[in-house]
Amino acid sequence: MPLPEPVPGRVIRYNFLWSDEARAGALEGKKDRPVVIVLAKKQENDDKLVFVTPITHSTPDDPERALPLPRKTALRLGLDEEPAWIIIGELNKFIWSGPDIRPLPDAKDVWTYGDIPQQLFVDIQMAITRCQTHKKLRTSTPE
Repeated sequence: MPLPEPVPGRVIRYNFLWSDEARAGALEGKKDRPVVIVLAKKQENDDKLVFVTPITHSTPDDPERALPLPRKTALRLGLDEEPAWIIIGELNKFIWSGPDIRPLPDAKDVWTYGDIPQQLFVDIQMAITRCQTHKKLRTSTPE
């Protein structure tokens, strides 16, 4: 199956680079994880600039920089039952398709978990805007 288009609200598997890893000099993240595409913007040269936010099981240090991932949504996407959060205070930006997109585990030709519900996507957008307004948004650009 070919790589899908980067649609906002779609969940893909990606090697996410956290901002603290980037500050320490890392060029790529320590592991692949599900991420939500929050923006896909066509550039003048027809490249697509994409922003993603990570999903993690780690309890957030700052609850204002995270949203809980509803269990029903996690299960529909094929994720496990453990509590998970969307860390809306962390973004990676890259040119699609980039080397850090990964196929799903145990499915070498499947590139997407699915799409999140529209209301959850709206909540993510609003939370990212709040983080940006309060200077709590961190963006990394993997090499």
